[in-house]
Amino acid sequence: MTTQPDPPSRPAAGPATPATPPVRPSGDDGPPDHGAARARLLDTPGLVGTARRTALAALTDEWLAGLLAAAGAPAGVAPAGVALVAVGGYGRGELSPRSDLDVLLLHDGPLDPELPERVWYPVWDAGASLDHSVRTLAEARTVAADDLKAQLGLLDARHIAGDRELTAGLRSAVLADWRAGAPNRLPELRELCRERAERHGELSFLLEPDLKEARGGLRDVVALNAIAATWLADAPRDGLDAAALRLADVRDALHLVTGRATERLSLQDQDQVAERLGVLDADTLLRQVYEAARTIAYASDVTWRAVDRVLAARTTRGRRSSRLSFPFTGTGRGGGAVARGAVQRRPLAEGVVEQDGEAVLAQGARPAADPVLPLRAAAAAAQNGLTISYATVRRLAAECRPLPVPWPDEAREQLVTLLGAGEACLPVWEALEAEGLITRLLPDWERVRCRPQRNAVHRWTVDRHLVETAVRAAAMTRRVARPDLLLVAALLHDIGKGWPGDHSEAGEVIVRDVAARMGFDHESVETLAVLVRHHLTLVETATRRDPDDPATVEAITKVVATLPQLELLHALTEADATATGPAAWSRWRASLVEGLAARAADRLAGAYPSPDPGRWGSHAGEAAPTAEQERLAVEAARTGGPALSLLAQADGDDQPGTEPMGVRLTLAVPDRPGLLGTVAGVLALHRLTVRSAGLRELDPIGAGPVLLLSWTVAAEFGELPEAARLRADLRRALDGSLDVSRRLAERDAAAPRRRGIPTPPPVVAVAPEVASATATVLEVRAHDAPGLLHRIGRALDAAGVRVRTAHVSTLGAEAVDSFYLTDQAGRPLSGRRAGEVAQAVRAALG
Repeated sequence: MTTQPDPPSRPAAGPATPATPPVRPSGDDGPPDHGAARARLLDTPGLVGTARRTALAALTDEWLAGLLAAAGAPAGVAPAGVALVAVGGYGRGELSPRSDLDVLLLHDGPLDPELPERVWYPVWDAGASLDHSVRTLAEARTVAADDLKAQLGLLDARHIAGDRELTAGLRSAVLADWRAGAPNRLPELRELCRERAERHGELSFLLEPDLKEARGGLRDVVALNAIAATWLADAPRDGLDAAALRLADVRDALHLVTGRATERLSLQDQDQVAERLGVLDADTLLRQVYEAARTIAYASDVTWRAVDRVLAARTTRGRRSSRLSFPFTGTGRGGGAVARGAVQRRPLAEGVVEQDGEAVLAQGARPAADPVLPLRAAAAAAQNGLTISYATVRRLAAECRPLPVPWPDEAREQLVTLLGAGEACLPVWEALEAEGLITRLLPDWERVRCRPQRNAVHRWTVDRHLVETAVRAAAMTRRVARPDLLLVAALLHDIGKGWPGDHSEAGEVIVRDVAARMGFDHESVETLAVLVRHHLTLVETATRRDPDDPATVEAITKVVATLPQLELLHALTEADATATGPAAWSRWRASLVEGLAARAADRLAGAYPSPDPGRWGSHAGEAAPTAEQERLAVEAARTGGPALSLLAQADGDDQPGTEPMGVRLTLAVPDRPGLLGTVAGVLALHRLTVRSAGLRELDPIGAGPVLLLSWTVAAEFGELPEAARLRADLRRALDGSLDVSRRLAERDAAAPRRRGIPTPPPVVAVAPEVASATATVLEVRAHDAPGLLHRIGRALDAAGVRVRTAHVSTLGAEAVDSFYLTDQAGRPLSGRRAGEVAQAVRAALG
C-alpha cells in the first residue's frame, strides 16, 4: 500500500518498523497487553489455517478499535468523521502470524494532527510492522488513480472502527472507479504480474520459492480477485480456493518456524515447516506447494485470455456493456464459449475448430464416442500455435472415455504431433494436466508430477523437465530417421525417477510397458528401452573416459547397434542436457559428445541398415503382390490407363469403439513421368493426409512396367471423399485435364492465413551408397504440410530422374521419406547428379 507523507513532526509513514520510534506523546497510557493475547491465540491447540488467520484479524481489529477510541479521549470513543480501515491482506482477513498491518485512517474534514500519532505509536511499541496512511476520501481516490498497487489494496478495504459510512463510501467509490477504469487498468495489472513473474520466477519449479511474489503465488490470487471485481471476467474456481488456502497455510507455518515475516520457503526451513504442517517430508511439502501454484498459474492464464477477448471485443465492436458474463460460464455444444453475435470458426482437425484464438470442439464433435479426441485437439491446437479453451478441456475430461490398450495408431501419432510442436506444446500440455488428462493417458506420470529435483543443476521439476526435453528434441527431429521415437524417449527418459533405485534401470522397465500400451511394435519398444536405459551413457562416457581409447568407442557401440539408434541417442543426450539447465551443457561437453558420436558412427558405418522390404520397397526379398494388386496391375497394363481400389480401414486393428478413419488406396498405372507428384497432388486436393506410401514396379503381362502405388491416407477433417469423385479426379489429373498444381495454388491463396509455429528447416540428403546397390537413395525429412509430397514429386520429375521405389511415412507431424532414384537408363545417379537433385528438392520445399 502506498503511504501519504507525514509532516515533519511525525515519523515518516511507510511499511518499515522503526528500531527506535520517537517518544510517544504524553498522556497516552499505552495499549493493553495485545502481545500476550496474540501469543495465546497462536498457541491455541487446534486453531490453524483460515480459522487462525480470521481469529488473528479479529483480535487485531479489537485492539486497533480500542486504540482509536483511546485516541479520542476524554470521550473514550472514536472521534466523529474518522474511520479506521483495514486494506490489503489485512482487509481480506488474511492475517498471517508475521503479516504487516495495512491500515488507512480515513477522515472527512479537519483532523487533529495528534490523533494519528496516538493510534500508530502503540502499534509500533508492540513491535508490529505497520503500513499506514492518513487520507480523505478524495485523497484516497486520487492516490488510487495514480498508483495501481494502492488501488488494489483499497479494493479489499474493510471497516475496523469509527464512522462506518465513511468506510462504505470509500468502498463504493473505489470499486466504481476500478470498474470504470478496467479497460485501461487491466493491461497495467497484467504488465505488473508479468514483471513480477520475471523477477521472482515460477513458484511451481523453484527449490526455494517465494510463496507470495512468484508466479502462481498469493499475489496472483489477489490479481484474480481484482479481475473478478471488474465484472469483465472471473477465474475458474475449481480448486483455486483450496490452492490459495494451501499456500497461505504454508506461509503461516513458515512465519512461525522462522519467527520472521519471510515469504521465501528456504531449503533449511522446509523440514520444520513440513513437520509443523504434519506433512511427511520436505519433498511432499514442495509437491503440495507446486500443485497449488500450478492451479493458480493455470487459472491466471485462463482468466487473462478471457480478459484479452473481452477487451478486444470492446475495441472492435464499439461500446458494449461493462458488465459481461465470463465466456466459460456457458458453453455451446462444441464446448466453446457462447458468444454474442456471429462467431467465426475455422476447422483445425476432425472435431476441432479455432474460435477466438483458441481450439474448441466442433458442434458435431462426439467426445463420448471418440477417445482420441483429447490428443487430436491438443495436437491441432499446438501445431497452430493455439491453446485449448478452458471449457473444451473440461468437457474432454468429463466425457471422453479412456483409450483402448494398445492405443489406436492415431492416438500415438497425435501424441507425437503434440510433442513435435516444440514451445507451442507447453500451454496445451499444462491445460491437459490441469484437468487430469495427462495422468489418464499416462498413469505412470503421477509419480513424477510436481516431483522436485534437489540438484542445483536442474531448473525444473521432473515432469516439467521431461516436457522441456521433448520441446528441445522437437528442434532436432531432422537429425534422426525416427522422430517419433526421439520425442517419446525425450518425454519418458526420466520416468523412473518416481521409483526407488537407479532411475535409468527403473525407467527401462516402465518404458517397455508404456510403449507397448501406446501400440509401438516390438522393434520400436526395444529402441525406446535402449534410449531410456542409456540416456546418460553417451555424455558420461564422453566426459569421463579417454576419447582415444578404442574401448571408449566400444562402450557406445555395445549399447547401440545401428546408426539410426546412435542418431537417436545423440539427439536425446543433447535435448536432455539443454533442458536440464545451463550448467549441464557447454561447448566443451558438446564437442566431447559430438566427437565420441562421430567415432562410434564410423565404427557402425558398415552396419547401415539394409532396406527393409516392407519399409523400403526393395526388390530383394520383397513380399509378393497380393491378388488384388496383381488384378489392378493387369488391368492397367491391358487398358493403358489407371486402375485403383479404395478400402476404408479402421484404426487400432478393429478395436471396439474405433471408427473408420483412413483409406487404403492402391493405384496401378503404366509407368510415366511425374506420376508420384500428380497422385499426391490429387490427394491433397481432397484434403487427404498421407500417413504412409509405397511405390514398386511390376510387369504383369510382359508389356512394360506398371507402377503400383500403395497409400494409407486419412481425411484432414474426418470426412472421406466419395470414391467415385476421387477416381474421376485421378483420371483427369493423369490425362492432363485437371491442373493439380494450379488448383492447389488457388486454394492456398484463398485460405486465410493461420498462426503457425516455428519448425526446423527441411533436410534433404543423399544416403550412403551402402543403402542400395541399384539406386540412389534420397532422404527427405520435413515438417508435414498439405501438398508436401506433391512438391517433392514435381521437383524429382523436373530433375529428369525416375522414382523406382519409394517409402513415405508421416510420424506425428514429421515427414520421413526415402526415394530410390535412377537415371532414365535405370542406373544409380552419379555423386554430382545426386547433389543437384537434392538441391532441386530443397528449393521446392522453400
